Amino acid sequence: MPTDDTSHAGHGAAHAPPQRPTPTGALREGHAEMPMAQEGMAHGGAVWPHVANMSLGLWLMTGAAAMGAPILGLRLSDLTSGALVFLLALLSVSSRPVFKFWAPWANSLVGVWLLFAPLVFWARAAEYTNDTLVGTLVIVFAILAPGMPGMRMLPGPDAPPGWSYNPSSWPQRAPIIALALVGFFLSRHMTAFQLEHITSLRDLFFGSGTERVLTSDVSRAFPIPDAGLGAVAYMIEFLMGFMGDKYRWRTMPWMVMFFGILVVPLGVVSITLVALQPIAVGAWCTPCLIAAAAMLIMVSLTLDEVVAMGEFLVLARREGQPLWRTFWAGGTLRDASAQGAVGVRPDVVSAAATVWGVTLPWNLLVSIGLGLWLMLAPSVLGTLAPAAHSDHLLGALIVTVATIALADVGRATRFVNVVLGAWVMVSPWLLAGAIASAVWNDAIAGALVILLSVPRGRIGERYGAFERFIR
Repeated sequence: MPTDDTSHAGHGAAHAPPQRPTPTGALREGHAEMPMAQEGMAHGGAVWPHVANMSLGLWLMTGAAAMGAPILGLRLSDLTSGALVFLLALLSVSSRPVFKFWAPWANSLVGVWLLFAPLVFWARAAEYTNDTLVGTLVIVFAILAPGMPGMRMLPGPDAPPGWSYNPSSWPQRAPIIALALVGFFLSRHMTAFQLEHITSLRDLFFGSGTERVLTSDVSRAFPIPDAGLGAVAYMIEFLMGFMGDKYRWRTMPWMVMFFGILVVPLGVVSITLVALQPIAVGAWCTPCLIAAAAMLIMVSLTLDEVVAMGEFLVLARREGQPLWRTFWAGGTLRDASAQGAVGVRPDVVSAAATVWGVTLPWNLLVSIGLGLWLMLAPSVLGTLAPAAHSDHLLGALIVTVATIALADVGRATRFVNVVLGAWVMVSPWLLAGAIASAVWNDAIAGALVILLSVPRGRIGERYGAFERFIR
């Protein structure tokens, strides 16, 4: 009788219970199989959030009459939105997969409209609060609480190839989410003034500056309250911070791309608009400055995830994977050597983990200080326009560039300050309004900005193939 291990293994296998097939995509390296029930919930299988949205739909439809909204357009909007929320929530629990996929996304778009609706119709305080809160909850219950429809759990590395940390981990997203909430609360308060829910908005440092900015011709040029637009943008950024799992840099590239577009380009534009306040209005706004600072920090904290997503798409394309499909459906890298997870920091919940990828080189911190000084110098030195306007704008841009360069992956952007510093040096000679002290101030400050933009500073982490772009 044979007694080798193979024979025993074959004999045992004949009496072993059949193994349940592994669900496609349910495993990733080094982790156990996801139970079927949990897998269903991760892919939109939970029912209670959609039931909650049905309740919110009914709340909107009945509330339009109960609150006595005097604006016909807003009442019709709430009635229509409530009916859509109810219907789409009902379709989200349908047994047909096509409905379970697109209905939650469609419902989230209704939620986004509810964030805009009270601004479009210049709603009263009660209607503004109601629509904003309900719109936010509709998005949460449509795609966040039950799990995002279409998100696949694909096997693959925790961190991008050659990176020493995961830029999509929850600790990495935590400060972005918190800063978005700060920006929302500040913008909401300013929106209340523009919608005349409150009659005054005194500024702690600039007196009537905030009121002057919010009632200026620049603000009134928008068809809806511009502070309300900021509130909507911050709320969407807040919600998008929760979307996807910690592997979304490769499982949901489209989400990372849209999040990056919302934070980085729009963030730079909003910061520039705030910097133009003393030029266009002749006043500063403290809540605007705090919200802009929060947005600027968010930019430097978001860059690494956007770069990781872009690098993944490049590598996937080199492997022959279809770019468009990978962008929308996500994927992984087939080349095991490109996945190198050796030396990757484990995901930990700590203050240090929230800022991996951002360092504080002394030269960039001093550049930020010089930019802030240039923004204040015209008031201190008595510089007149247009030289004063140049200092206001250039100072804000120098702060913006230096702050973005605090991110390791954005370090090369500091060279933009070489050009800005050169203009600061020569602007007093080309623009009227600069007295002798201002000429010397700009010459020294501009020269220092140029010199401080040369050293690269410390790079705290590893970034694989992208390191050649970190100069």
